[in-house]
Amino acid sequence: MTQPFVVAFVPGVTPGKWARVWAERMPRHPLTLTPLSQAGAVGALASRKVDAVFVRMPVPEEFAAIPLYEEQPVVVMEKEHLLSALDAVEPADLEGVHVIEGEWGAAVELAATGVGVAIMPQSVARALSRKDVVARPAVEQPTTRIALAWHPDAATELTEEFIGIVRGRTANSSRGSEKEEPAPAPKKTAPKQTQKPKARVKYPRQAKRSKRR
Repeated sequence: MTQPFVVAFVPGVTPGKWARVWAERMPRHPLTLTPLSQAGAVGALASRKVDAVFVRMPVPEEFAAIPLYEEQPVVVMEKEHLLSALDAVEPADLEGVHVIEGEWGAAVELAATGVGVAIMPQSVARALSRKDVVARPAVEQPTTRIALAWHPDAATELTEEFIGIVRGRTANSSRGSEKEEPAPAPKKTAPKQTQKPKARVKYPRQAKRSKRR
């Protein structure tokens, strides 16, 4: 059985669009998506338990990486928090407000109790959204950047194919591999038809000529 190409991704990343393209181009090679924390994804790549990862920069120097896109920060707070009335939260608005540090999932849990607010990428806030918290754009807060990373010593043709998909190369690109054709289905042999005997054509008998008188 063909080993799957394993890709890990951190919270906030939605790799489904790349997985769909992979399924179309590489039907003979399954793709496995594994959600992990930032530390878990980096560790899995270092131990070569995964083939590639979507992580937040900076990426350890031992890995090869392609920066992809920036994430905008937001402030997550209790739904009834005073800052929830603002369209965006500026640094001055956070003076005297407890900013919760640490793992984002736990930070959202604490923010929901009203003990403080949490700052995180908007994509993470959406992934961890709940009814008792709201998020507002954070002004003048550092952005984060998502990158695709892989171990250069373990790269294969499948790695190059996945890199090409993430970069938006078409299936016919000279730098990417050609699209795999699905295995041909066995041809169905049509049953032989027995020829029916030709029906005899009956011609009408000619009427007998009447004897001349």
